[in-house]
Amino acid sequence: MPHTVAAQIPVRTIPPEQSPDLVYFSSASENTRRFVEKLERPALRIPLHPRREGVIRLTQPYVLLVPSYGGGDPRKAVPPQVRRHLSIPENRRLLRGVMTSGNTNFGVDYGIAGRIIAERLHVPLLYRFELLGTSRDVAVVREGLVKFWEGQRGE
Repeated sequence: MPHTVAAQIPVRTIPPEQSPDLVYFSSASENTRRFVEKLERPALRIPLHPRREGVIRLTQPYVLLVPSYGGGDPRKAVPPQVRRHLSIPENRRLLRGVMTSGNTNFGVDYGIAGRIIAERLHVPLLYRFELLGTSRDVAVVREGLVKFWEGQRGE
């Protein structure tokens, strides 16, 4: 029987052999998903509709990629699905870093969701990129993730 969280939302535990080291959230616009696909590495999407699709519980360390919401309002910056994902203790414990997309029009609040998560959960903010990202962003993130995980594993 699957575990549940508040309001009887099913929780699907991702076994270690199926746990990628990149987890992301993408809204219905699919912008973040398109960026992740360009990285050409295994990744797992946080469900868009957790009440219907359930939530995931991870079993391996991961980096989170999240868009910033709320038009620069810090109280609305972290998508509710990401807040729910991080409400699961194992998901918070296994988080090793965060990357974020945003809009530079919001000035100091550009990519604020990543900064909020990094500060609250004491993990590094690894990278910020604007909107869909550029081909340079893709290359930097690809290489950066390889180096980050090599450093984490002491290789």
